[in-house]
Amino acid sequence: MELSTIIPHIEVLIFASEKPLTSLDIVELINNSFGFLEERVSLDQIESCIEGIREKYSSEFYSFEVRESGGGWQFLTKKEFHKTIAQLNGDKFLKKLSNAALETLAIIAYKQPITKGEIESIRGVNSDYSVQKLLEKELIIIAGRNEQLPGHPLVYTTSRNFMDYFGINTTDDLPKIKEVLADQLIEGTVINPADFTSNTEIPSSEGNEAEHQDTAALFIESATESNPSTEELQSTDEDNDTESAINEG
Repeated sequence: MELSTIIPHIEVLIFASEKPLTSLDIVELINNSFGFLEERVSLDQIESCIEGIREKYSSEFYSFEVRESGGGWQFLTKKEFHKTIAQLNGDKFLKKLSNAALETLAIIAYKQPITKGEIESIRGVNSDYSVQKLLEKELIIIAGRNEQLPGHPLVYTTSRNFMDYFGINTTDDLPKIKEVLADQLIEGTVINPADFTSNTEIPSSEGNEAEHQDTAALFIESATESNPSTEELQSTDEDNDTESAINEG
C-alpha cells in the first residue's frame, strides 16, 4: 500500500480521537480499517507516515501541529496562538492550581511512587487537601500500596492527564532539578567596608576601624530583620497551605 494513501487516514484518526493515540494504536486501527487487504500495514510504515505528517504541519502556514504528548500523538495548537484561543476557553485557562497543590504535585512528579506521609515529610505540613484536589483533577492516581511500610499506605503517581496537561510524553521529559536550580542561583555580593564610607581611603586608626565594624554590624542586623527566620518561614508555609485549602474549598 502506498504511504500517501495511509497518511490521510492517520491524520483523521489523530484528529478525531478523544485521547492521545500511540503508534501501535494507529497500526491496529488502520489495519482494521483496511481489513480486506492481504498486505497489512507495519509499525515502521506508520512511523514514517507520522514523521511526514509532523514535517507537513511544522510549516508556518499551519497554526497547529502533530506532537507526541500525554503518551500518544495529538493535534495541538502552536504556542504563539495561546492568547488567541484563550479568548474562547477563558474559564478553562483560569483554573489554576494553588501554590500548595503545585508543591505537592512537583514532589509526586519527581519522587513517584510516593506515599502521603513521605509527601508531608518533605513539605513539613499536612497535605490531605492538596492530594485530594490533585486526585479530583485527575493529575495524579493511586498506583497501589507500599507493602513494606506499616499500615501499607497508598502510593501516588502522576497520570496521563498530567503529561497531557504539561505537554510532555513521559516523566523523563521533566526538567532536571539541577537544571532548574542552576537558573535560580544568585551569586553573593562581596561587601567591602569602603562601601560604607565616603572616603576613598580607609584610615588605619582604631577609632575609625571600630566605626566601620559598627556600620557593618548595623547593616547585617538590618538584613537579618528584613528576612524571616526558619521557624517563621515554616509557619508562613503552614498558614499559606491552610489559606489555600480555605480558598479552594
